[in-house]
Amino acid sequence: MESLTIGQVAGRAEVGVETVRFYERRGLIEEPPRRPSGYRQYPPEAVARIRFIRRAKELGFSLAEIKELLAFRSDARATSADVKGRAQAKIIEIEKKIKDLEGMRRALDELVVACDGCGPVTECSILEAIGNETEEEY
Repeated sequence: MESLTIGQVAGRAEVGVETVRFYERRGLIEEPPRRPSGYRQYPPEAVARIRFIRRAKELGFSLAEIKELLAFRSDARATSADVKGRAQAKIIEIEKKIKDLEGMRRALDELVVACDGCGPVTECSILEAIGNETEEEY
């Protein structure tokens, strides 16, 4: 059985060595056994697992959610419907974030349009508008 060093795993998975260690600490990949020399010996499957984690992060899943997705793979009772449900929940979360970002964009657009860009910073209408938000709006 081929074993890989942490550097080889990181290189093949296109992440840094510290990322591999971080995933170990978070329980996303198992800490591998050590060689007599003290070096860790990773199985080739670690590369695929890290790539899965990286791709899931790109899709917006948190590390806790990724851990859950990984657990589905080894749970004989899990179904595709379970995974689909998590993906649908993520879509709803992303749509909410998009809506929130669009609202932020509109508010900033209004501030930028209202600012003539002239005068001292002490008279900046953007800074004044930001500073005039009431606590009730939070």
